[in-house]
Amino acid sequence: MSDGLKLLLIVPHPDDEVYGASGTLMSHLEAGSACGLVTLTRGEAGRTLGLCDTPEELARMREVELAACLEVIGLTTPQAQAGGSVFEHHRFPDKYLKDQPLSALTEVAREAMVRLRPEVVLTFPPNGSNGHPDHVTTHRAVKAAWDALPQGERPRLWYYASDTAPENEALRAEWLPPNVRHDVTPFIVRKLQAIACHRTQALSTVDFIRKFPQRVTEETFHEVR
Repeated sequence: MSDGLKLLLIVPHPDDEVYGASGTLMSHLEAGSACGLVTLTRGEAGRTLGLCDTPEELARMREVELAACLEVIGLTTPQAQAGGSVFEHHRFPDKYLKDQPLSALTEVAREAMVRLRPEVVLTFPPNGSNGHPDHVTTHRAVKAAWDALPQGERPRLWYYASDTAPENEALRAEWLPPNVRHDVTPFIVRKLQAIACHRTQALSTVDFIRKFPQRVTEETFHEVR
């Protein structure tokens, strides 16, 4: 195993790790490679689906959901963490990352890259995939951190990517098609179980499967060349 991580995800919300990359995480972890996840918010501004009443209750529920998901993925098992896998959860305000100093978010991303030395860092593309302002802001922070590293010390940079171009014209203008593909069919049962851990995000799950069913079994990314 290398001294650093195989793959580091830097994403804004609990559940941003599961739809597009959980199978890839499982494959690396099963092969004995350490992986990492940095989640920037607690997701307190999301839908409650009637499961709780306040933003703080939702935040606590989503923390529990994320813990269960990462246990299914294998990222937080004692064996994985003994091998160097890492999970870090920050408390930046959900839905309002754009109002935070970009330098603070960039420093979180830069420090994680320097300390954890990932081979690959994965985040959202310039359009945030769906235009969500937290996704877009996270992209900007991670890209700024990556750009600031000496060229010889930069990890490979991947974005979530779909073969389906966005319908929205503004999002389509920044769409980047995938150039990296991972068949995660061997992990499909565990991936579905991991997705289902995020009960408060059931509508997001339905939307994802309806719009991108092929990405359940094939995880696709755009690598910045």
